[in-house]
Amino acid sequence: MIAVSSFNRSFNISSSIVNLENYFPVLLFIIIGLGVGIAPQLLGRLLGPHKPDAAKLSPYECGFEAFEDARMKFDVRYYLVAILFILFDLETAFFFPWGVAMRDLGWAGFVTMMVFIAEFVVGFWYIWKKGALDWE
Repeated sequence: MIAVSSFNRSFNISSSIVNLENYFPVLLFIIIGLGVGIAPQLLGRLLGPHKPDAAKLSPYECGFEAFEDARMKFDVRYYLVAILFILFDLETAFFFPWGVAMRDLGWAGFVTMMVFIAEFVVGFWYIWKKGALDWE
């Protein structure tokens, strides 16, 4: 009994269990999200008809036979635009929490975000001058 009580005091087990209670809503959210995603698929699999035939298993394009092979080359500009969209979309996602917490962050948060915005503008100016946004 003495060893157990000294173990509890040294590692503070009771307070770590209390802190795990704060994560219960997150766990509940994950369980409900998985349930909403998996339950309709299981119900459709269990209750739906299972009568595959050649017509249902054949590939199609808008109800017709495929006109050509779907594996064709894309211009590299599409990939460049996609990558640039992801980069700038992620950068703008940082603006929303900053706007919400701007008063709490003080001058340090303001200056940090101004440096971030300056980097954002320099990056945008660079890709514009390189012609990455031009479609010829």
